[in-house]
Amino acid sequence: MDASAEPHDLIDWILRHALATDDLGSLLAGICERLVARGVPVWRASLDLPTIDPHFRALTHKWWRDQPVTVGTFLHGPEQERNFQRSVIYHLLSQDLAEFRWRLEAGEGSDDFELLATLREAGGTDYVMRLVTFGDGGSVVRGFAFSFATDRPGGFAACEIAAVAGLMPALGLAAYRASAARTAASALSVYLGPNTAQRVLAGEIRRGEGERIAAAILFADLKGFTDLTERADALQVVAWLNEHFEAIGDAVTAEGGEILKFLGDGMLAVFPVREAGGLPCPSCEAALRAAEEAVAKNDALNAARRRRGEPALAVDVALHYGEVVYGNVGASRRLDFTVIGRAVNETCRMEALCDELGRSIVLSEEVARRCARPTVRLGTFGLRGVRAERTLYGLA
Repeated sequence: MDASAEPHDLIDWILRHALATDDLGSLLAGICERLVARGVPVWRASLDLPTIDPHFRALTHKWWRDQPVTVGTFLHGPEQERNFQRSVIYHLLSQDLAEFRWRLEAGEGSDDFELLATLREAGGTDYVMRLVTFGDGGSVVRGFAFSFATDRPGGFAACEIAAVAGLMPALGLAAYRASAARTAASALSVYLGPNTAQRVLAGEIRRGEGERIAAAILFADLKGFTDLTERADALQVVAWLNEHFEAIGDAVTAEGGEILKFLGDGMLAVFPVREAGGLPCPSCEAALRAAEEAVAKNDALNAARRRRGEPALAVDVALHYGEVVYGNVGASRRLDFTVIGRAVNETCRMEALCDELGRSIVLSEEVARRCARPTVRLGTFGLRGVRAERTLYGLA
């Protein structure tokens, strides 16, 4: 097939694929397979996109002839930044180039880039990279890099490179749509939690929208934080606080809990209950396991801190069970998706009694009754702002 012919059917396939799925790996494979069928000798191709994610900075999709597509990530960090600055993508960005070609069989680029040297040793003869930007730089998704290489002696013909270039606008639209959808879901998941993010993306965005759910409620609070902020540098305090929240939060999410918000030095999470009448209650027991693991992880963190001569912050955890309203609350243009209800307020008040009771974890009577774990009655107490007294329990 004439590779120089206008690939209208391939452009149409790209656009239809983009409407049907966000899977960029299958998109890359489909493009390369169709190019090969047209006679364009693609041997390897890659599609790389930056991301907005706290764990990694970019996604990379790689296709090799006769191999399945692989998807990888580039992490944040100084070492990854140094590696990026030695990459072909950075070379194009730093030189303000939209496209560059290295004739590998002539040795071009092999002394400058480890990737190109590796491809040449594997039999590569030609390598082309294109950068495609989105908008004027104000877009959340900035663009992508597309590379394609061949192992055919003599490399690509000019018409073959032009044929691939003709696909870039359609591929750009497809990559933008998939990346924008992923960015929205990822950003909302980071800031709201995965379950809440799904509900917001599904359209639950109006103030007052919500539903009544039964849930185990976990409230964790770090002791001594206010005093620490008076004595230490603010940026260092934030770094320490993040370490504690990571230890506590990882324990919660590992047990299926949803972190709803961080309140200064506190954290609120819920474990929705599917069947309120079932005993023992899996959600309550998951919340209890999360509380124990949170305290253990925080203790381990404090031990490491003390060895380094740094301050330690103990954590107290309160667990309660009840009906809450899970939904949107706030101002007309600034909403918070959270849980509201008497049980939430009582959980926060319960935590304030941990020091008085000498316990890192306290349970309401409702949680103790719904868990199979042996507990001990700690007494009946008045909670600030709550009319009726509450009986609290601890682990036996």
